Amino acid sequence: MRKIFYLFILIACAFQSYVHAETKEKLEAIKNHSVAVHITDGWIRDPYIVLGPDNYYYLTGTTPLENDEREQSDYHNTGLGKTSVVGYKLRVWKSTDLVNWEYLGAPYSVKDTPHFTDKQDEVDWSQQRLWAPELHWTGDKWVLVHCPSAVSSLALTEGLEIKGPWEHPNPEAFIKKHDPSIFIDDDGQPYLLWGYHGFFIRALKKDFSDFAGPRIEVDPSDRIIGHEGTTMKKIGNKYVYIGTAWSTDTGRKGSYNLYYCTGDNPTGPFSERRFLGRFLGHGTLFQDKEGKWWCTAFYNANVPTLESEGIQTRDLSETAQTINKQGTTIVPLEVKIMNDGDVFINAKDPRYAVPGPDETQKFDLNPI
Repeated sequence: MRKIFYLFILIACAFQSYVHAETKEKLEAIKNHSVAVHITDGWIRDPYIVLGPDNYYYLTGTTPLENDEREQSDYHNTGLGKTSVVGYKLRVWKSTDLVNWEYLGAPYSVKDTPHFTDKQDEVDWSQQRLWAPELHWTGDKWVLVHCPSAVSSLALTEGLEIKGPWEHPNPEAFIKKHDPSIFIDDDGQPYLLWGYHGFFIRALKKDFSDFAGPRIEVDPSDRIIGHEGTTMKKIGNKYVYIGTAWSTDTGRKGSYNLYYCTGDNPTGPFSERRFLGRFLGHGTLFQDKEGKWWCTAFYNANVPTLESEGIQTRDLSETAQTINKQGTTIVPLEVKIMNDGDVFINAKDPRYAVPGPDETQKFDLNPI
């Protein structure tokens, strides 16, 4: 019995040593900012990371409900259709270093939206989804946006803590918005972005109670930005409009990539579409505490994760494929403000930096 006890202690110590070494390796990789880092396990799509005013990083995304057994038994679930593992709750984690994450629970649910106020008992909740949530700090509270379009919402916290009660200032204004995102300009003017195979931006009132301007269709100068997942950043004096597409321009064929264009105003006009990174589709850009730029990445494929060796020359057009493991990966970005004020962005990790042979559009990847 004593031998078994000592063996258990040795195994536990070995496991702890392994975890410590792995954590140290990831922290060093983040410091070096040169290769992709897999920072969390678990089923997630559309991972979104933001650095909050309290100096914590917050992570959320499209996730299953807590303790859903399918997260393990159906590891490569695409999240699509009636067998989707996606749940109807917002799940949130926080971290001080991007590696060690504390789970904060599920502070919001589709049930909290006014769309279901009088229908709680009539709804098949196993078929309700909460997709692509984003949390944006406004200066005194958080604003949450999410989809799918049938239940898309904009909700506000009361203050710094990401928790209810949630205010929905104008439910009818924010319904039917696919992949909504918020951009807040330097002067505090907020905008809502959204779209699916057709993309729009619209100014919001500063209290988020309604729109404050016309709906404007936005795209690069040479073609549509992509399929979905649009966001915006201001870098230097340029507005960077970012969007997601499959490399082949056909749904679930090829790699799920990220593209961008730049302009002098948030409503455009914008430059030609440029390549940001392979396998980064619906990733979100964020800066760490050192000001370095990263993009989130995740597993989105119809087949198991590919080996990354030689991936730059592999044609993936047969079906949806990726090198990303299940969970959240962050990929370092090179972000340059050029002499003329324009902005150049590209993944630093060579596995993500160049489009594959299956890419429909041809790009000049040299800095502008």
